[in-house]
Amino acid sequence: MGPQTSILVLIIILLSFYSIVAKPNHNLIQQTCKNISETDSNVSYKFCINSLESDPRSHGAKSLEKLGLASIKLVRHNVTDTRAQIKEILKKNKNKLDPFAKECLDDCLQVYSDAIATIKEAIKDYKAKRYADSNVKLSSVIDASTTCEDGFNQRNGVVSPLTKRNKDTFLLSAISLSIINMLNKDNLKDAEL
Repeated sequence: MGPQTSILVLIIILLSFYSIVAKPNHNLIQQTCKNISETDSNVSYKFCINSLESDPRSHGAKSLEKLGLASIKLVRHNVTDTRAQIKEILKKNKNKLDPFAKECLDDCLQVYSDAIATIKEAIKDYKAKRYADSNVKLSSVIDASTTCEDGFNQRNGVVSPLTKRNKDTFLLSAISLSIINMLNKDNLKDAEL
């Protein structure tokens, strides 16, 4: 076998390996999203699939437990990015914001900052299989997104610049909570045996 043939064989092997590793675990993701969308009317199957498949950590998930961790990390990324966006809005519009809108954004910045620390704790609890504790912490992240959005809704004519982000945080957190609940049910079944 000549050097060109060896290189060609190596390229074929690498491409085959990449196609196996790079493909999302469609069956696990699809089944999980099907279960979630059937039990939580807030989360659509399409949103769940698109969210989980957009994250490379989900691709290699070989178990529901690993997919759950990937989903929580996706929430963390979303919350961190949302906090950065809030800071940017406040910075760019420092002297242009209506006082009420600025107060709302300051409140959102606070709840999202708190949510980042909470998610880190939720990840630790999740890794330690303390699913009930992780569930409580992720539920507070949902509260952060609704608190932020509700602040803007307290005054007519004020439009939240964070509506989509708040909704995404809510839905991503709901996906993670659903996975935790699935795992918790499995653990309860195992404990009964």
